[in-house]
Amino acid sequence: MTKILTWNIQCGLGCDGVHDLKRISDHIKATGDPDVICLQEISRFMAELDGGKGEDQVEILAALFPGYECFFGAALNQSDEQTPDRRQFGNLILSRLPVLQVFFHPLPQPHDAGIKHMARQLSEVVVKSRSGPLRVLTTHLEYHSSRQRSAQAKAICDLHQQICENILWPGLNPGSGPYNHIARPETSVLCGDFNFTPDSAEYKLLFSEFPHEILPLKDVWRVINGDKAHAPTCGIFDKRQWPEGPHARDFFFISGDLNSRITDMLVDEITNASDHQPMLLDLNF
Repeated sequence: MTKILTWNIQCGLGCDGVHDLKRISDHIKATGDPDVICLQEISRFMAELDGGKGEDQVEILAALFPGYECFFGAALNQSDEQTPDRRQFGNLILSRLPVLQVFFHPLPQPHDAGIKHMARQLSEVVVKSRSGPLRVLTTHLEYHSSRQRSAQAKAICDLHQQICENILWPGLNPGSGPYNHIARPETSVLCGDFNFTPDSAEYKLLFSEFPHEILPLKDVWRVINGDKAHAPTCGIFDKRQWPEGPHARDFFFISGDLNSRITDMLVDEITNASDHQPMLLDLNF
């Protein structure tokens, strides 16, 4: 069994107004003991995001999860004249499975006049499970600009197709050195805060028709539950940020070859340790 958790933790800010990464880690450890943990909204030395502390949240979370390797993808990476430390914000992957490869992908940020927006990225690791290599990817798409979300969703599809094509039509493998082929399979789990809803055009973009030889992407919720409405992943407790109320904008997507490997997917609707809810995917993989 391979367990993957995704959660936008809002830099540890709970709906009670308290920043508490220890509370986050305690809840994750009590939620099914995941093998891979994907977290969005992690900051380093950005006091405006962590209640004035300006801490290195990557270092703190790495210490809270001994036995896990830690991989941080910074969407923002800025200098600050007031401190020698670089201000960073992005996505974190923690894995207790061996990690064969790591990739960080900047996502498109096309112009959108009159709308505030920021850089976004996609983090990718290839883990070695008992059933073979598995790609795990996590991201946090732009909130304010649907134009940018669409471009980012398209870029994710393009990356998936590119990886599948490199497997179907591999290049020359010298067997050693930097050109040596290391596992990067089409079999994959994509998760995170996509900032779109299941009825949006951006959501549908992820299911754009691929060439027949390319594994399609599937929404795990739909595979399990058919047309049943998605469980809410935000807006349950935080009514100020989410006046529209409970709704889904966090997802697990998988490559089509994993459909039969899904054991369960849990959306935790109980905790208020963030404005988003954690989600846990169990795969018989």
